[in-house]
Amino acid sequence: MTREFDHFLAVDWSGAKGEHHSGIALAIAEPDGPPVLVEPPSGGWSRTEVLSILRDDLPANTLVGVDLGISLPFNDAGAFFPGWDRSPTHAKKLWALIDEICADDPHLGAHSFLDHPQAREYFRHGKDDEGEHFHLPDAITREGRFREAEIAQRRMKCRPVSNFNLVGAAQVGKSSLTGMRMLHQLRGHLPVWPMDPVPDRMIKKGGSLLVEIYTGLASKEAATLSGARTKLLTYGDLNVALEALGSPPVRQYGEVDDHSSDALLTAAWLRKAAKDKRRWEPRFLTAEIAWTEGWTFGAL
Repeated sequence: MTREFDHFLAVDWSGAKGEHHSGIALAIAEPDGPPVLVEPPSGGWSRTEVLSILRDDLPANTLVGVDLGISLPFNDAGAFFPGWDRSPTHAKKLWALIDEICADDPHLGAHSFLDHPQAREYFRHGKDDEGEHFHLPDAITREGRFREAEIAQRRMKCRPVSNFNLVGAAQVGKSSLTGMRMLHQLRGHLPVWPMDPVPDRMIKKGGSLLVEIYTGLASKEAATLSGARTKLLTYGDLNVALEALGSPPVRQYGEVDDHSSDALLTAAWLRKAAKDKRRWEPRFLTAEIAWTEGWTFGAL
């Protein structure tokens, strides 16, 4: 079973402090034609502006991919936060807990959760600042905990980082926590795969849907098909990757920043991947994992 959509919106998200972020980029692809960047406001996108678009101004029948973790590891320990009596039982309660604790943080920030005396003990905050519960007692590596979706990404030769890790350029912990606040505030407005059942009307056409994406997976697949690099430094590099995905080229030239290229490439990748039945039915995705950890769209 595949879904049919009229628009494919990729969001390169940011968990950085502050209101406006150069690290947020949005790109949209139609069923035909090249992907197009959505022009940001002066000063760059804010997270609340992106929330407003997804809640109120999304084109009908859009598949939205957001580059963040929609949940935290659960399956490895039977809990998000083993040993904490406030540990939620599923992802939507996790979103609600984070949003509640961070209610006074502006701009969908999440620093109050990371400063919380119990919650902070599950995260790596710095090179020499690991929470007491960042590792499980029987951990055999120093990388932290992973969801089943991230284990699947590793089988596909990608290198995801634990959502409990807040250190390094590749970390997605902060963006995931801020993103979960956004997801909580989107409840009732935009279903999230695979937590929400997909209405029958969406099997053909008629409804929008949000999925978690990993831009590194899109770039790796494009590079495998084209034999080109995964790091896209110019629009020429981007167009080689787009061609590998069956997309027309963009009409820009010169250098391109990472966030714009990630959004543009992933919008085209979403358009292609959404037609692949395997992407919607990954072999290791169970009902329990869907409800607790979620999944990364495209990870098999």
